[in-house]
Amino acid sequence: MLTTAILAHPGSALRGPFRHRLPRLALGLAAAVAITCCAILQSVAAERTVRDATGRDVVIGDAKRIVTIGGAVTEIVYALGAADRVVARDSTSSYPSAALEKPDVGYMRALSAEGVLSMKPDLIIAVEGSGPKEVVEILESASVPMVMVPEHYSAEGIVEKVKLIAAVLGEDDRGAALAGDIEAKFAALSSALAKLPEADRKKAVFLMSIADGKPLAAGSKTAADAIIHLAGATNPMADIPGYKPASDEALAAAAPAAVVMMNRHGADAPSPDKVFAVPALSTTPAAASKSLVVMDGLYLLGFGPRTADAARDLAHALYPGLALPEASAAQ
Repeated sequence: MLTTAILAHPGSALRGPFRHRLPRLALGLAAAVAITCCAILQSVAAERTVRDATGRDVVIGDAKRIVTIGGAVTEIVYALGAADRVVARDSTSSYPSAALEKPDVGYMRALSAEGVLSMKPDLIIAVEGSGPKEVVEILESASVPMVMVPEHYSAEGIVEKVKLIAAVLGEDDRGAALAGDIEAKFAALSSALAKLPEADRKKAVFLMSIADGKPLAAGSKTAADAIIHLAGATNPMADIPGYKPASDEALAAAAPAAVVMMNRHGADAPSPDKVFAVPALSTTPAAASKSLVVMDGLYLLGFGPRTADAARDLAHALYPGLALPEASAAQ
């Protein structure tokens, strides 16, 4: 047998045909080992571990089928160049317009586990506050990695969102660039508003809605309260946390110089005539000057990449004579 011959006369086998084939076999084996090692290294390199808003360490793989939940989350993912990896988004994700072409898994606070998982995601990125709680618990316990993104209504909070999502996507360089741009815009706006005397800062009230003549006003610990302050104004309803119905007496005492509201998709935009006809607002300084500012809801309250621009636009509406940073080309 050949094996016997090799063992008995090893030198004779190497002088035969195997002498020419062994180098090729060795090269082939080395190449196979190299390819296998490379694949293993790439697989390991593709995996990232991030700590999310809940304090969980989440292991992320390739993440080629992402479901985004939260308007700012989706906007950041698109801004970081990962639009092609998004397979679905929630109904609050209306920007950029290309996101509307993706399947809608429902409102971020009324999600269905079946609806989200039916998209066959390999990653779910959701903003803190998504729900309901039991659905989030199901999604977190599923085999699909789920990252909860912190929601803090501040410039620093937006940068934190960007950096976390960039780490999740493996786009740290783009994340650093986007975060730097956001910080620069907020710094420029803050510098401009610092020239505004405290006595000239206006009182502005944000109204989520006016149902049956009953205004729903934003108090402290809300995105609306934060954007008012970022625009250089004060919120006279800040003594009350959250969004609460405001009485005629409370609004009269607040004496806002401006009312801020948002556009709702599919609904008529608020108008000064209708808003200031409400008894609770009719005697306010805002009614006397017809000072109503209406902006897109996600742009105004989303606390994402465009929030510095939104704060600048709100500041311009409140203080038209104040020198403010130029609007970005995108705006």
